[in-house]
Amino acid sequence: MQDIEIAVVGEGLAGSIAALALARAGRKVLIIAPKGERRDERTTALMDQSIRFVDSLGIWDEIAAESAPLSTMQILDGTKRLFRAPPAQFRAADVGLYAFGYNIPNKVLLSVLARAIADEPNIERLEASLTTIDVSGDLATLSLSTGEVVTAKAVIGADGRGSKVREGAGISTRRWSYPQTAVVLNFAHEQPHNNVSTEFHTETGPATQVPLPGNRSSLVWVVRPEEASRLLSLDNAALSLAVEERVQSMLGKVTVEPGAESWPLSSLMADRFGKGRVALIGEAAHAFPPIGAQGLNLSLRDVMELVALLKTSGDSPIGADFGDRFNRKRRPDIMTRTFGVDLLNRSLLSDFVPMQVARAAGLHLITAVGPLRNVLMREGIEPGRSLKDLAETLRHPFSRKQAG
Repeated sequence: MQDIEIAVVGEGLAGSIAALALARAGRKVLIIAPKGERRDERTTALMDQSIRFVDSLGIWDEIAAESAPLSTMQILDGTKRLFRAPPAQFRAADVGLYAFGYNIPNKVLLSVLARAIADEPNIERLEASLTTIDVSGDLATLSLSTGEVVTAKAVIGADGRGSKVREGAGISTRRWSYPQTAVVLNFAHEQPHNNVSTEFHTETGPATQVPLPGNRSSLVWVVRPEEASRLLSLDNAALSLAVEERVQSMLGKVTVEPGAESWPLSSLMADRFGKGRVALIGEAAHAFPPIGAQGLNLSLRDVMELVALLKTSGDSPIGADFGDRFNRKRRPDIMTRTFGVDLLNRSLLSDFVPMQVARAAGLHLITAVGPLRNVLMREGIEPGRSLKDLAETLRHPFSRKQAG
């Protein structure tokens, strides 16, 4: 039996970043994950707060060259409904930033993380799957597919929607699905994107174009399942034309790159996000449709809280209740984001006229009222940021010199 300090179960993006961050914070970490093919042609948009956290781990410089800044984000109503929302545009410069964040190919993130983990002396790795976990004793006991048994002072469940860590800790979930499938692909285009990301709202969900380096973009196109099957059955020329029409020919001629795939949309939220010596992060804790670039950014806030709770300070033993404290800290953010994305997605699908009116009126208000737009932009980048700015203003109301 092997005694360890922190076990991270799962080696996707959330698990890898958690392991690296905890190791760089002074903890001894064991990653438990089976060896597998890690090909992933998707991309991930990380917002400014997440980029700053990744930079603090010392890996951003390797990632930056393969990423594209998101300097402007806009929403266009692509529905044919009677009550349509006005165009809404958000510029990072309006809140003092060059970019809201950066769009990064997942394979770049995974590759850089793998190298950093291999070079990190505080991390060991076991190629194994978790079979069972017992959290009833003073330490968590993990039985692995290799026959090995390890005990840990803390277990981080980063093992996805079907999490065995979550199941073993006795934490249930709420799950719901949508009549939607996301078609995910990358494409080249004639015209430059100028670092502008456009989210087209349609009757079947959003279709979001996000810049990549050069004259390339990624697309997450949410449609009915039967339409997703039809799109993926097209030859490349026909699919490229369909994408060009969907993005309203804003980028000129489009050429879809190999690797287009589809993902049925559903949501999941654990009833708790931590318990005893267990904490859940990423899709083991929460999962929802790809709207508003919230998924991995929410997971990175999970990791930031883990580091705050578990970073070393002298001997700093890991308390038996760290999972309960993690749960209390993360609950407001996770619940707000999960239900917010769910509401926005359902508002796009709804044929209920008052819902359509409310959505159109809300976007009109955001577009027309500059201070409100700026507050929402800051909240999208970093939850609580606008409240912090307001509190600082109230604390020092005369800190800025007035002209004249």
